[in-house]
Amino acid sequence: MTIAQQEKTTVPHGFELSMTSGLQRYSVQHGELTLTSVFQPIFSLSHMRAVGYEGLLRAHDPFDRAVSPVDVFGHAARVGDVLHVDRLAQSLHLENFKVLGAEREWLFLNVHPGVLIDSYHSAALLANLRRLNLSPRRIVLEVLEQSAEDIERLADAVRQFRERGFLIALDDFGAGHSNIERIWQLNPDIVKLDRIMLSHAAHRADVASILPGLVALLHEAGKLVLIEGVETEHEAHMAMECNVDFVQGFFFGRPHPGLADAAHAAACIGELTERYQTQTEQRERRNASRLAPYIRAFERAAERLAAGELLDEVCWNFLALDHAARCYLLDDKGRQAGRNVVLRADRASHETRFLPLSDAQGANWLRRPYFRAAIEAPERVHVTRPYLSINEAVPCVTLSVATQIGSRMCVLCGDIDWFEEPHF
Repeated sequence: MTIAQQEKTTVPHGFELSMTSGLQRYSVQHGELTLTSVFQPIFSLSHMRAVGYEGLLRAHDPFDRAVSPVDVFGHAARVGDVLHVDRLAQSLHLENFKVLGAEREWLFLNVHPGVLIDSYHSAALLANLRRLNLSPRRIVLEVLEQSAEDIERLADAVRQFRERGFLIALDDFGAGHSNIERIWQLNPDIVKLDRIMLSHAAHRADVASILPGLVALLHEAGKLVLIEGVETEHEAHMAMECNVDFVQGFFFGRPHPGLADAAHAAACIGELTERYQTQTEQRERRNASRLAPYIRAFERAAERLAAGELLDEVCWNFLALDHAARCYLLDDKGRQAGRNVVLRADRASHETRFLPLSDAQGANWLRRPYFRAAIEAPERVHVTRPYLSINEAVPCVTLSVATQIGSRMCVLCGDIDWFEEPHF
């Protein structure tokens, strides 16, 4: 089918319009297969509604048995027809999206990198949009997770599509070729976290703790973040905890020929938000209770230090608590005066693997948030968020307080080992 034919005809040749459960839907024959579209909604957790739909291919054989899209594209790849099938799927999704009745939502289109690079296929996509009177700003091109032989050509093609108004999404981030390097190369607007990352995080606390930082990193890079494959309430809470922008998955909405149920989506996300708020408040209360004895002992240590007692003498009550790790003193420039004060012998033996870091005398902690917070608001105990301690490469929380010792301002610090229980 030529571009001229596409622009002159109302519907691409071979497409048929039918009614399914009261919904209009286009289909097309490809060999012995009947191809059509369904749409999986993509929700904004903040807006509590669908903001887009991903077009997904559905195929049936002559006996009306479902054929996996993976098999359809797998066979196309084996016979060298993958770009044609990819473009056929795009045309089908565009036709069905037009009759879907979505007024402002995006259409997420999976696009093989070769389609973007190939001038004929890219021109056909633009011609289809003109014929259907769909603005490029309504289309999010999902660059599939596949190796591109010429990444520079792909990056240039992506740039040209963005200049025309399209949004670009990097699909399956964290799997195969879709990694952090692709972000710098393709500069997408949206990054879709692969389902496998969520699956691993749901079963491993260490992986779960990484996800919020990864989302924060992507946000700092100027990318909106979508997490896909959210199938359970547990995973939905993880997505909310990670501060992602968009979610997609069976928990929120299954692929369907029609629009998402707006009332159901708002109720689902609203209930999820309420449970998340309740869990967050409960966790904050648990943490406050957990920290209380450490803060009391630390405040007493600071009082004794300000009264002229030695650091080695004032920290014992704090260090005697179960998860207290060390105390140390900084001057007003962030430089550590003296060594770490450690109470238990088992702590010293545990640190032997990190022996090059054990002597912190003279180290400068000016960059650390606990130092800056203490200097900015003296005489008050500050508590950091959990972070990775350089001393033993374990999570910790640091208490800090700036206090006057004689004629100089110093900052007393105390580290607490902080292994959080899973809270999703």
